[in-house]
Amino acid sequence: MNNRDKTKVTKIGNTVIGGGNPVLIQSMTNTATEDVKATVAQILHLEKKGCEIIRCAVPTEEAAKAFSHIKEKIHIPLVADIHFDYRLAIMAIENGADKIRINPGNIGGTDRVREVVAAAKEKEIPIRVGVNGGSLEKKLLEKYKGVTAEALVESALNQVGIIEDMGYDNLVVSIKASDVLISLEAYRMISDKCNYPLHVGITEAGTLISGTVKSSVGAGLILAEGIGDTMRVSLTDDPENEIYVAKEILRSLRLRNPGVEIVSCPTCGRTKIDLIGLAKSVHDEFDDCEKNIKIAVMGCVVNGPGEAKEADIGIAGGDGIGIVIKKGEVVKKVPESELLSALREEIDNWEM
Repeated sequence: MNNRDKTKVTKIGNTVIGGGNPVLIQSMTNTATEDVKATVAQILHLEKKGCEIIRCAVPTEEAAKAFSHIKEKIHIPLVADIHFDYRLAIMAIENGADKIRINPGNIGGTDRVREVVAAAKEKEIPIRVGVNGGSLEKKLLEKYKGVTAEALVESALNQVGIIEDMGYDNLVVSIKASDVLISLEAYRMISDKCNYPLHVGITEAGTLISGTVKSSVGAGLILAEGIGDTMRVSLTDDPENEIYVAKEILRSLRLRNPGVEIVSCPTCGRTKIDLIGLAKSVHDEFDDCEKNIKIAVMGCVVNGPGEAKEADIGIAGGDGIGIVIKKGEVVKKVPESELLSALREEIDNWEM
């Protein structure tokens, strides 16, 4: 059975996760949360790119209070990321957070956790119990001789148990490591041990290229096994790229309505056009298009029609001349400089 189908349906703001609902894409702002104008601007931009849940750091009282002003200007669930100070968690909840992310082990004793749980219970918002390889308790690191899947799962279940014992089970769980195989095994293990929605990803994945590869392999393997209800691609880069990568992972696994799917050939010695620039322009132009179209961008007119046969529509370049292809048939020749506009015209008039 697909583990995703048996997780508990959980409401986060104006949306739901778990129980076989679509896997939602999450990202995190990198603005100062206290700067409401900048934070709202970034969230609205990420919304447009496909972000469906957004998390903001709450390191100060000013950041917690900013939540009420941020929330009234955005359209997706707003999550508070809390470390160390339980009072900030309560303040963020009072100011409208749709979910909070805490590590019960680093916000103090049981009494403080109980106060946070009581505040979340009053507002009926979920708590995400987040365990990372870098935040494992010392006793577990000693027990398992380092960061292991078993250590991550034990830590998460211990912390889930603390909150359950307080009479609250509106929870989401994440157990991220920077190691792909450890993460995969940890998610396999915990998906068999609890039915809470799981947030998946590879933490501290790295810069744009290395982080994309690790996240695609790691999160891709986890999601392909039917595990995971929300996801984040963690990149040391513009959060916009986290959304791009996450969308492509979900599209590749057929977990997401494909929208516009763009395929392109690698460059070679036959290429007489700026194929790299053309492919990027097509991506930038149509990535947000909601039509379900497969577009091929090819570098030469010799193999272009054949290589684009599986696409709905394609373009291929020659030496100053380009062609427009539909279902493998050439339908138009245009100057290379007009290829993008010709493609735009075809897609604007496209009817499935």
